[in-house]
Amino acid sequence: MNRTASWPLLLYSYLITEMLAPFFASFLVMNAIFFLVKLIPFLNFALELNIGAADFIRLLSYTFPNMFLYTMPMAAMIGVTIAFSRLSSDAEILALKAGGISAYQIMPPVFIVALAITLFTAYFSVQLIPISETAMRQLTYQLMKEKIDKGIQEYQFTEALGDLVVHVGHIDKESGDWSDVWVSDMRGGGENPTITMAATGSMHSDLAKMNVTITLRDGSLNRPDQADAQIIHFREYVINIPLQPPSMGGLNRGTLTMPELIDKAKEYGWDTERARIMLIEYHKRLVLPVGCLFLTVLGLPFGLQAGPGRKAVGIPLGLGVFIGYYILFTIGKMLARDSNLPVALCMWAANIFFLLLALFFIHRVTNELPLLPEPVSRILGKFFRLIALPFVTLARLGRRLFGHRPNTSMVAEGKSLAVHGDPKNKIFHFPDCDQYYSPKCTMEFQSVEIARQSGYRPCLFCQALADGTAPLANHSPPGEGQS
Repeated sequence: MNRTASWPLLLYSYLITEMLAPFFASFLVMNAIFFLVKLIPFLNFALELNIGAADFIRLLSYTFPNMFLYTMPMAAMIGVTIAFSRLSSDAEILALKAGGISAYQIMPPVFIVALAITLFTAYFSVQLIPISETAMRQLTYQLMKEKIDKGIQEYQFTEALGDLVVHVGHIDKESGDWSDVWVSDMRGGGENPTITMAATGSMHSDLAKMNVTITLRDGSLNRPDQADAQIIHFREYVINIPLQPPSMGGLNRGTLTMPELIDKAKEYGWDTERARIMLIEYHKRLVLPVGCLFLTVLGLPFGLQAGPGRKAVGIPLGLGVFIGYYILFTIGKMLARDSNLPVALCMWAANIFFLLLALFFIHRVTNELPLLPEPVSRILGKFFRLIALPFVTLARLGRRLFGHRPNTSMVAEGKSLAVHGDPKNKIFHFPDCDQYYSPKCTMEFQSVEIARQSGYRPCLFCQALADGTAPLANHSPPGEGQS
């Protein structure tokens, strides 16, 4: 009785261990890739501000919650797929079924792992993203403000403000006000800068808006132009300079908590564009963690597509489905922003679709059925063969022109070719195929017709040749019979 009661726990711990190992490996790889993508703009930012290593590491660490929102679902799906692909290829799933363990009994560990990763993703999304975004804004503001404050010196040209060059004649030590100010402004994108001269000026900053404001008084603004030149006299002229770190801009919705996003949407009015932006951010923080749950569960049916003697097609299939999920999510996000459809419906459409897809695939694999029904599989096969046909034709032509052509057979007075068959996968190959001499191809058929009558089908690269088989030159006669 005790052994029977402890068996599920032993099985579950074993399966969870098998899933977590590739998950953590995939998680490290995915984050390394995302980190390298984000590293270049941050390096430029760090070199421009001349910040220290400690502040640079802090600045990078604030990007991790946003990064984990995308890498954790991807790593979870790949981890589950790799785990069950290995178990299927090593016949461990077959052994479990032979021992009376059904597919339904191996699903609880998958749900446990999926739910745990989903909760971690939700925590990063709901709690840590606003905190990290706020901390990044504050640190960036502090670093840029320090650079500006240190850069403004008497009788020196200061280039710490990007496209603005400032020269100050005198700085009051107590009030910080300027006198005899000269500003060159290249923000207009023209060949000649706008020159502003003022008797006095001052600089103020606003952390909430990530903005530095330069106020000039009693001066003139000179706009040189080839066709016409303008000189404008003013009593007061204000220059606003936004301080933005890499990949941060637009509305500061990233720093708002979930209740604050709803309050902002109410404040702007539910039907306004700014309100829809706030609602999109609100739903995104919930949609992606829930999507992580469905994507992780999908790793189970994908992993079970592998088996002894069969290729692990679940990993590329899972990556394709993962890309498809984010394509649908992006489309829904665009519809939520640009259309009059309900924001919630647009944002959750991808999750609803993949929930139904996960239930459908799990139903198929638990009932020992192929992942896709035969008509759907046949249509998709024809579609992919149509896409691959130009590349296959070019590759075959290249092999004929530059490669070595194997010594193969021709029968039936040049009307049929001897083909080699793979009995495990029930596919056959023509002499031009790279798999023709594969050790798996232990069957030899005198013609395509005989291979088809035996229940074999051509591989992807041989499909075009099978549809209209033509004799090849320089082939010696085949051996007699069929083995």
